This record gives sequence, structure tokens and C-alpha cells, in this order.
Amino acid sequence: MKKINAIGKPCPMPVVMTKKEIESGEGVLEVTVDNRTAVENLTRLAGNAGYTVSTHPDGELFVVTLALQGEAPVPAVQEQAVPASATQDYAVFVSRAGIGEGDAALGASLMTMFFYTLAQSGKLPRAICFMNGGARLPVENEQIADHLREMAAQGVEVLVCGTCLKAFGLENRLSVGTVSNMYDITPP
Repeated sequence: MKKINAIGKPCPMPVVMTKKEIESGEGVLEVTVDNRTAVENLTRLAGNAGYTVSTHPDGELFVVTLALQGEAPVPAVQEQAVPASATQDYAVFVSRAGIGEGDAALGASLMTMFFYTLAQSGKLPRAICFMNGGARLPVENEQIADHLREMAAQGVEVLVCGTCLKAFGLENRLSVGTVSNMYDITPP
């Protein structure tokens, strides 16, 4: 039985961690989480992957056990990084430092989790373009910069608006991606 400690991990990290183990062929998993949302997300993942699921409270924690059902097929194991040719024919355009309106800290957290999830998805975009307030992210958010490095290594083109970097006084601080312009991001 594979044990996964996902205590304190924000959504969707418990699901991503568990999905990786399912994809590696693990038949029985025990995942410890600290919130009901993670339990619900893991339950959906289990059903979609052909696993049964049971949940046991353990104080303020939850222990979620996933077991492969009878003859359900085990997902194929991906043994190497996604090659550049596996990028999909779409682009992501980021014009803000957060997702949605309302609480800025929540929006920033959602944006960080979006890039984590995207990097783990296996369905990478061909390009990610950062403009206006979004141009701050590859410079000022180290977690997002790490996810971008990971995706760039797999063939994703990371383009960051040079005019925007200059406007925010960040033109010499970009550590991932290419300083770009409108010609780079506009289709031919």
C-alpha cells in the first residue's frame, strides 16, 4: 500500500499527488488530508480511475483509501518527460496577477495553483503569454517561475511583454521565458 501525506496541501495538490501514483500503477493508496474538499476531490478521482474509495476520520484529519476495482485497467505509466511535440495547439494569455475579482490574496493563490495544475496536466500549451499585470508573475512569484521552467523544458514557449516589464521596473529581473513584444504574440 502506497501512503501519501497531503496534509496542508492546497487544492488540487492532493489529487495531483494521488493521480501520479495511480498512473505509476499503484493498486492501493492511502492518502491523508486535512479538509473535506480534498476528500471529495479524491473520491471523484477514484471513481474516474476505476478505484473504490473509503474515508476514515482520524482526529481532524481524513484517511482516504483508494483500491483498484477487480478487473479495471491500470492507467498506462508515463516513464519520461512529455516531449516538446506533445504540446497542444493552444496558448494561455495572462494579463493579471490573480484569478477573478474580490480577494487579491485568494486570486494570487488561485493563479499559483493554476500554473501548478497546468504543469502537471500532461496537456501543455504551445505558448504562455504574460502581459500587463500578468508580466509580474514570472518575476515576482517564484512558485510560478518554477512551474514555467518545468514547462519550458518540455517545449512550452514562455513570452513576457518587454514593455510591461519596463513599466513595472522589472526589465532586468526576468529569470524564465523570453522578453517579447506584440509581433511575437500576434499570429502571422
